[in-house]
Amino acid sequence: MKIRIDKTEIDTLDDGSQEALKNAYMQKIRPYCLCRPNGVAMYIAKVNNSYILKRMPNSGGNHSPDCMSYEPPHELSGLGEVLGQAIQENEDNGSVSLKLDFSLTKRGGRNAPVPTGKEHDSVKTDGKKLTLRGLLHYLYEQGKLNYYVPTNKMPNWVHVRKQLLSASTDKSAKQQELIKTIYIPETFNLDYKREITARRNKQLAPLSNSAPGSQQLMIVIAEVKSIEKARFDYKIIAKHCPDYHFFLNEDIHKRINKRFQAELELWDMLGDRSHLMFIATFMQSATGMAIIQDISLMLVNKHWIPFESQYEYQVIEEMIVQERQFIKGLRYNLPTSKPLATLVAVDTIPKPTAMYIIPPFEGDTYRQSIDQMIDQSDYASWVWDVENPLPDLPGNQITEVVQD
Repeated sequence: MKIRIDKTEIDTLDDGSQEALKNAYMQKIRPYCLCRPNGVAMYIAKVNNSYILKRMPNSGGNHSPDCMSYEPPHELSGLGEVLGQAIQENEDNGSVSLKLDFSLTKRGGRNAPVPTGKEHDSVKTDGKKLTLRGLLHYLYEQGKLNYYVPTNKMPNWVHVRKQLLSASTDKSAKQQELIKTIYIPETFNLDYKREITARRNKQLAPLSNSAPGSQQLMIVIAEVKSIEKARFDYKIIAKHCPDYHFFLNEDIHKRINKRFQAELELWDMLGDRSHLMFIATFMQSATGMAIIQDISLMLVNKHWIPFESQYEYQVIEEMIVQERQFIKGLRYNLPTSKPLATLVAVDTIPKPTAMYIIPPFEGDTYRQSIDQMIDQSDYASWVWDVENPLPDLPGNQITEVVQD
C-alpha cells in the first residue's frame, strides 16, 4: 500500500515503513492513501509496539474499489442498520464507541440468556445495539478479513487473530476498552505451552477479581475443534486452546443445535474445507472453569471468508477459482428474512458489482426487496435464483491491487 506522509511517498511493505509511521504518529501527521490521485486521509493506530494504518470513519467509499481500505455502501450489508447507533465513530481521532446488547457482568440469580444470533423480527431488532454476531462481523470487517485479494497468501490463524486484535483497538464498550475484554487464543505450540498458559492466565485474571454479588465476563473468539459431552453437561474445545475448555449447560447446548443447525450440518459436510468460529461471553468459576453464558457461531471457508449457506459457499469458491477480487457482505443484526448483497465484486469495470442470491422457497417479498436494493444502488448487479443453474460470474477487468 502506498501512502504519503507530509511530502514523502512510502510503500508500507518496505523496510523502514514502521519507523516512518511511528514518527508520523508521534508528530501527529496525517497520512494519505495514494489509491486516489489527491490521496485519501487516514490515521495511525498504535497496537502494542506496531503502528497500523486505518481509514477515517465514513471514508471507505472515498478509496478506489481495488484498495483494501475501500468499503462498499453500508446499505448493501447489515452495517447500515447499526452504524451511527450501535457503532459511534469519533471523526477527530478515529476512536469508536460500541453499544452491545449483551452483558459483560453476570449478577447472582440470573439465568444464562438465549444464544445471540437468534432470528429477530423487525420490531425487536432496532439496530441500536450489537448482538454477539454483530460484534464478530464488525471486527471481521474492520480487520478486512472479509476482503479477498487473489494475490494475497492464504491466511492462517496467526493472521486472523492479529487482524481481530488490531480491529479491537481504539474501541470501547460498557465503559471499558474493548480489547481488554476479548480473549483470542494464540496459536498453540506444545514447546511453548507453559509460556502460552502464563499469558492466558494473566489475561483472564480480571475474571477472578469480580465485585461481591456480580461476576465479570469476557468475550472469547476462537475456532471450534469439537463440541463434546463432558462429565457434566457439554464443552467446546477450541482448536488453538486444547488445554482450556469452554463449558455449556444442557439448555444452551440444545439451543445451539436448534438455532445453528444449518451451520453445524454444513461444517460437518465440508470437513477441512471450512472452519467453524464461535464468539461467546464466559465467566470463570472458583475452580477456574470457563462457563459460556451467550454464544454465536460463524462458518468460514479455507480462506476464512464467511458464508451462510451452501449457495454462498459455491459462489465464493467459484470467485476464488477464477481469481476474482471481492468483499463478502456481512449480516450484523439483520435476520435472514432480509436480503443483503452476498458479495461485492470490486474488479468489475466501470463500477463494482453487487451480487445477490435468492435462496429456495423465498416469496415475492424477498425478491422485491432485492429489486429495490438494485434500483437504489449505483452499482452493477448480478442475481442468482438458486432454483436455476449458477449464471456466469460478472465480467471483470483486473487492475493493480492496492494492498495494506
